[in-house]
Amino acid sequence: TGYYGDGLNAIIVFAACFLPDSSRTDYNYVMENLFLYVISTLELMVAEDYMIVYLNGATPRRRMPGLGWMKRCYQMIDRRLRKNLKSFIIVHPSWFIRTILAVTRPFISSKFSSKIQYVNTLAELREMIPMEYVHIPDSIVK
Repeated sequence: TGYYGDGLNAIIVFAACFLPDSSRTDYNYVMENLFLYVISTLELMVAEDYMIVYLNGATPRRRMPGLGWMKRCYQMIDRRLRKNLKSFIIVHPSWFIRTILAVTRPFISSKFSSKIQYVNTLAELREMIPMEYVHIPDSIVK
C-alpha cells in the first residue's frame, strides 16, 4: 500500500504470486476469508479516490483467482468503493487475464471497464504512478 497526490490517495498493491495454491483442500475457505479481509481493509483505508495495482508477474496459473471468485468480489464491493476507484492497473497481464476480462466485459459496468489499464512493464508503471510509495516484491522485479 502507498499513497499518491496531495490528498494522500491510496495505492493498493495486490501481488497474485502470493495467493494460495488452488490445490489446497481449504482453498475456497481461504479465498473467501482473504476477500473479506481485503474488503474490510479497503473500507478502513479508502476515504477518497484510490487505485489498485494488480501484479500478475511471476504468478503460476494455479495461484490466479478464478472467474467465479472475481465476479463475487466485484458484486460484493460496496458502491462507494467502486465509485472511488480511479484506476485498476494490471501489470504483466497474461493472456488468461486478458481473456477473462474480455469475456466478462459485457457483465460489468462500462464505468468500471474504463478504469482497467494494462501495463506490460514496471518501467511503464513508473511513468503512471509514484513508485517511492509502492513496494514491488523481488520475485516480480526479476
